[in-house]
Amino acid sequence: MTLLHDGELSAAFDHAARRYDLLTAVNPGYRADLRRSARRLRLPGGGDRLRLLDLGCGTGASTAALLAAVPHAEIVAVDASAGMLARAAAKPWPPGVSFVHAPAEGLAGAGIAGGFDAVFAAYLFRNVTDPDAVLAAVRTALKPGGRLAVHEYTLSGSAAHRAVWTAVCRGIVLPAGRLVGDGGLYRHLWHSVLAFDTVHEFTARLRRTGFHRVRALPLPGWQTGITHTVVAAAPDVRRENP
Repeated sequence: MTLLHDGELSAAFDHAARRYDLLTAVNPGYRADLRRSARRLRLPGGGDRLRLLDLGCGTGASTAALLAAVPHAEIVAVDASAGMLARAAAKPWPPGVSFVHAPAEGLAGAGIAGGFDAVFAAYLFRNVTDPDAVLAAVRTALKPGGRLAVHEYTLSGSAAHRAVWTAVCRGIVLPAGRLVGDGGLYRHLWHSVLAFDTVHEFTARLRRTGFHRVRALPLPGWQTGITHTVVAAAPDVRRENP
C-alpha cells in the first residue's frame, strides 16, 4: 500500500474528524496511556510558568493529557488537519490553551515562536514526510535543556509484536474504519506503523538529530512492544560548557 502524505493525509483526517473520538474511545487504555506519556515529561510545579507545545494535537486528547499532568501550563496545540483542530478547539479549555492550524514542518511560518519548555508529540512522527526535519524544528522550538516526549507506535522489532499489531488491525481497526467510511485512513495507520522506525531506530534517530538523555519507556497492556513513550532533552550548552 502507498502511504498517505501531506495534504492527502490531512484531508483523510479532516474526513475522519467527526468520528475520531468515538473510535479512539474503544481502544483500551488510549487516553490513560496518553496521560502516562505526558507525566513522563516530569515537569515541575503543575506546569506553573511553563510554556508547552502539543505538536499534532488531533482532536485534543493529547492536549487533555498534558493538562491533566500540568494543569497550570500554557499550551499551544498545533495540527495540520483543519477538521481535527476544529473538533479540538470546540471543546471546553482553560484560558491558557490555544490552537493553531499548521503542519509540524511549518511552525515558524504559522507564527509560532520558540522558547518552549517542553514538546509533546503523540502519533505524529509516522505521519510526517521528513521526521528528521520535524525533529530539527522541535529542537529549535525548545529552550536549551527543554524536554520532549514522543508517544508513538514504535514496534520493538519482534516478529510477535508485528503479528499482534497486524491481528488487531485486521480484526478491529480496519473493520471499524470501513464501518464509518474511513477505511483508507485506517489502512494507512496499519501500514505506517509497520513501515516506521522500530523503537531502537527511533531512539537512534533522536540521538543523531542532537537530542540528549534519550530513553524509550514501554506502555502497559496489549500495546506493550507496540507503543512507547520516547523521552529526550534538547542540548543545553550552558550545562555542557560551564
